[in-house]
Amino acid sequence: MAVAARKAGRAGSGAANKSTSTKGQVRKAAPNTPQFDKDQDLSAYNDMLLIRRFEEKSGQMYGMGLIGGFCHLYIGQEAVVVGMQMATREGDQVITGYRDHGHMLACGMDPKGVMAELTGRRGGLSKGKGGSMHMFSKEKHFYGGHGIVGAQVSLGTGLAFANHYRENGNVSLTYFGDGAANQGQVYESFNMAALWKLPVVYIIENNRYAMGTAVTRASAQTDFSKRGVSFGIPGEQVDGMDVRAVYAAAQRAIEHARTGKGPYILEMQTYRYRGHSMSDPAKYRTKDEVARMREEHDPIEQVRRRLLEGWKLSEDELKAIDSRVREIVNEAAEFATHDPEPDPSELYTDILL
Repeated sequence: MAVAARKAGRAGSGAANKSTSTKGQVRKAAPNTPQFDKDQDLSAYNDMLLIRRFEEKSGQMYGMGLIGGFCHLYIGQEAVVVGMQMATREGDQVITGYRDHGHMLACGMDPKGVMAELTGRRGGLSKGKGGSMHMFSKEKHFYGGHGIVGAQVSLGTGLAFANHYRENGNVSLTYFGDGAANQGQVYESFNMAALWKLPVVYIIENNRYAMGTAVTRASAQTDFSKRGVSFGIPGEQVDGMDVRAVYAAAQRAIEHARTGKGPYILEMQTYRYRGHSMSDPAKYRTKDEVARMREEHDPIEQVRRRLLEGWKLSEDELKAIDSRVREIVNEAAEFATHDPEPDPSELYTDILL
């Protein structure tokens, strides 16, 4: 599904959707938001729905005690990674933090392998040793899943340096959140990337609350697209709840980086529906705020309405898509609960001394 989205036809890349935000609010799509054709809307719908259903199942399995450790769900933020992946080409890399299941699925990683890693099984993408936060796939150019806040920013910059050194034309997509944006290594990375014009796009997934503190209380500069100004890095704010706006911004940013103009910052104004992790009751915001975001800005519902009203698909056709996605997720959950656990000898493999 993710591969189909990435290879979907190009949409118009109109001007950036300059949106502003306060707590729990996202401005509606600007009139110049690019339009998708039917295949693009269907592909985006499939990919985002897969992430949503996968994360819902992950939450259920965590509650049943089948998944241990930390587990951070991506529900509500699906349009960000799906829209970004639609603009990539083979060889472009992805690296992110610990809210990473959606990025893995959008990169085309096997849902069975992702879910089996969550349950610590032999068939997991890190052989059952990485858990929710530490999965990798060289084949899909996915470099983690990192548990240390902001650590992936310097690593993603390193990937970009390797691309620059090898002159391979690839771009590093480096994701981090509004909380990580205040880490010192982020600005050291910005400086290096700007100095050497490295091919990296920094995607700040601003879901408003970091680990549980509103951005207005934790950040002196809440317009994260401006965080690279002192380094000469261009940036823009994007409605991260609209996959079309994300895709258009991704095209601009990736083209900028790929053509030797250096790094680019995209602030994705998005929103997570669940707490920071499965252990977070999210009492720092109201239920009404979450409900309003779901009702007015849900990324999947926006595409669903276009499919029904614009492309005249029937409810039965959309139910069939949902049924196929649920089947994929259920098969992944079945595999992840019956696959054997790693042999104890695996504790001593993949260790660098």
